[in-house]
Amino acid sequence: MLDKILEIDGQILLWIQENLRMALLTPVVKAITYSGNAGIIAIVTAIILMIIPKTRKLGFLCGAALIVDLLVINLTIKPAVARIRPYEAVEGLKLIISRQHDPSFPSGHSAAAFTIAAVMLYEVPRRISIPVLLFAFLMGFSRLYVGVHYPTDVLCGAMIGVIIGLTVCVVYHRCIAKNKARLHR
Repeated sequence: MLDKILEIDGQILLWIQENLRMALLTPVVKAITYSGNAGIIAIVTAIILMIIPKTRKLGFLCGAALIVDLLVINLTIKPAVARIRPYEAVEGLKLIISRQHDPSFPSGHSAAAFTIAAVMLYEVPRRISIPVLLFAFLMGFSRLYVGVHYPTDVLCGAMIGVIIGLTVCVVYHRCIAKNKARLHR
């Protein structure tokens, strides 16, 4: 079963390479993927939100979720699974950005983008959160397009990111509710 999933993963990447990579699209996709390096776009988003008094709570939630994301993805799952990058394993796959130095599974870029998107979806009106969710999907796709992740890396990174973002929001709101109940006794 795992072998079949790995085979499909590789076939999807080769299909993207053959059918979707094009000179006009590549610089845009690279810009999207680079914006996620070291979690920079997610971190900057959280910091900007923390600076603005009206969005400070949202920034705190994004920051807290990103810290949990870092602990779960980069310090726990990636080293434990230690999956090699697809450009090292899929014959014929061409890498179009620099080599990555950490394991492939799960996609940290996707996880961070979906962590922020999940917090936004939980906390703010849809007209604001939907563009963030769209960007998260673009981030995930960019990782496939440039050849640094398997589809299952991106899918699992996205799912873990959503779980982390929603969990942080739920825990925060439960703690606030408990504190309010305690104050009203």
